[in-house]
Amino acid sequence: MMLSETHKVPFLEKSIRLQEYAVGIFKTIPTKSGIKKAIKKKLVFVDDKIATTALFINGNEKIELYKTSEKETLKQFEFPLEILFEDAYLAVIYKPAGILVSGNSFATIDNALLQNITKSPLEDATRPRPVHRLDYPTSGLLLIGKTNSSIIALNKLFENKEITKTYHAITIGKIENNGIIDFSIDDKKAQTSYKLIKSVISERFKMLNLVELSPKTGRKHQLRKHLFAINNPILGDKEYFSEGLILNGKGLYLHASTLQFEHPFTKKQFVITKELPKKFKKIISLPTCE
Repeated sequence: MMLSETHKVPFLEKSIRLQEYAVGIFKTIPTKSGIKKAIKKKLVFVDDKIATTALFINGNEKIELYKTSEKETLKQFEFPLEILFEDAYLAVIYKPAGILVSGNSFATIDNALLQNITKSPLEDATRPRPVHRLDYPTSGLLLIGKTNSSIIALNKLFENKEITKTYHAITIGKIENNGIIDFSIDDKKAQTSYKLIKSVISERFKMLNLVELSPKTGRKHQLRKHLFAINNPILGDKEYFSEGLILNGKGLYLHASTLQFEHPFTKKQFVITKELPKKFKKIISLPTCE
């Protein structure tokens, strides 16, 4: 291993877990997940001792980040991506349904970014990385950071709920014109507001609805769980479904349609929209429903 970066901890008023404190202190690893991985790989030392994820920082410690001596060769997943916006700091891409954003698999959006996104000319340029997730079966807009500072800034926007995400889904069963679904997921507060766009009669499902969804929190499978809880499961969902109402072979009818945020560096206001997939329009035709 070779020493990559060193950080001296200043005086702290109270202790903080290492993996929380270390976010943003290293140029080469700007994210919390990256810090956690480095700790687990035994690449982080505190006062010359291998650090653990359970370690707390109290102040005045020396934190060192190491890297492996052999060069890491990253295999690129050849998968063309639609880019809706790109500048030196960030990009917004379209994620098709049926592909992972990241993870241990080779076929991920993360592994396809290098060949699709232009490297940033800025000093703290890094490998482009997704700054949030969409489920494997969900299509829609995905925000990508291209520099260490932009990844940190975008994560902060998400933490402060300063990025507005809008989804569209096709749900099964009669539904109210609008409402708020407000109950906990995994013992954590979760809230989703919805608005009915249009309903159509279905021979098999009796009624199908195009709904607009605005999650106020970001729990795992929140939209799918919330709609299932009010007896309006999303069409094509094979995890949260009503008996006898599974649609096979068409995928999940959930689409991340709009991202709204202030660019953390240029301060420009963005509202980026991706139209509904064709499979939505085959069920519910609208003049405009994006």
